Amino acid sequence: MTDPIADMLTRIRNAISAKHSRVDIPASKLKLEIARILKEEGYINNFVTKGEGVKRTIRIFLRYDARGTSSITHLERVSRPGRRVYMGATEIPKVLGGYGVNIVSTSRGLMSGKTARRENIGGEVLAQIY
Repeated sequence: MTDPIADMLTRIRNAISAKHSRVDIPASKLKLEIARILKEEGYINNFVTKGEGVKRTIRIFLRYDARGTSSITHLERVSRPGRRVYMGATEIPKVLGGYGVNIVSTSRGLMSGKTARRENIGGEVLAQIY
């Protein structure tokens, strides 16, 4: 697999369209950080890790409202292996006027675009979620 982050986002997107309550994803440190940001921003209910070693997986519990609509309506990979997208702290865009969130890989680790702008750190914009 050449792009594990895109695979993670696609698995979440497919689970939402199939109205699943949870989705299992092969684990890595980067994917755990993405799941942490999604939980902090309120897009998923929770996540846990299962198994050990190479067989480790992340189980993500998706969030839906009372009518059954997901809190995630759009999930998009911005920087890809074929086209990396780097931005300075002042260039990081606001997603949907501040309602959405960017996931930015910085020298201080993964963080939301809002946090990166506040701490004046640029980096690689991995994904947009709203």
